[in-house]
Amino acid sequence: MKYIKFNKKRIGFKTRGRGKRAIVFLHGFCEDSCLWDDFKQDLLQDKYKVIAIDLPGFGKSEVVEGVTIAYMAEAVFAVFKHLKLEKIILIGHSMGGYVTLAFGERYPEFLEGIGLFHSHGYADGEETKKNRQKAIDFVKRQGHALYVKQIIPTFFSEAYAQSNPYQLDKLIHKASGYQAEGIMEAQKAMMKRPDRTAVLENAKIPVLFIFGEHDTFITPEKAMQQVKLPRVSFAHLLPNVGHMGMFEATHKTQFLVKQFVEYCESENEKT
Repeated sequence: MKYIKFNKKRIGFKTRGRGKRAIVFLHGFCEDSCLWDDFKQDLLQDKYKVIAIDLPGFGKSEVVEGVTIAYMAEAVFAVFKHLKLEKIILIGHSMGGYVTLAFGERYPEFLEGIGLFHSHGYADGEETKKNRQKAIDFVKRQGHALYVKQIIPTFFSEAYAQSNPYQLDKLIHKASGYQAEGIMEAQKAMMKRPDRTAVLENAKIPVLFIFGEHDTFITPEKAMQQVKLPRVSFAHLLPNVGHMGMFEATHKTQFLVKQFVEYCESENEKT
């Protein structure tokens, strides 16, 4: 694990590989950079430079009071500058996808491709905002350990959750170690984020979409609405998968990401 200071707060990140092409992975809500530890091995074998960042309030990154999705994107850019990268392929899971689009809104010139892993560009609807506020209130009353114990199983399809209790227990244990303030601040940040579908509409770079058939957080119907927005889209709907394709369909999603990276690489070489 390596660290930088951004606005006097610690940001943790991991970097491996020595390749010219850099791929940056961003985790989702109640996760950290360890989410990608096994997943990224396939890319490392092909000598890419792979970076995974802990977003503020999760993993080894410090909590930021009043954090926004845009602020998280600036923290990612701070790591980008620290590592002296030229361009990146940025892939975000769920909340990390929101950060990916915020980065693309501010720094499109530094992107070769965008990947939305069970994520989307829409702002929260009123019902989702109410549910986020209920979650914040629950953490205040009952504590975050009980909250993550309840929320994390819903990230997965029912069949996977029942068949892989060890995997779920590991994620719950890790999330229980985060600070309650970080979890609540992230919920507020997601609640307040604006619609960023314009980033997809204006994208001059390819965009990868990976969705799950049984994802309860972003339905296939809603997910597919945004696929037509970018000029170049690669969209994949994973059967029998919930919100965590990197676990539920590891080899398939590794292949899709690798295929996308290779496409971005070939397109960049043309220009």
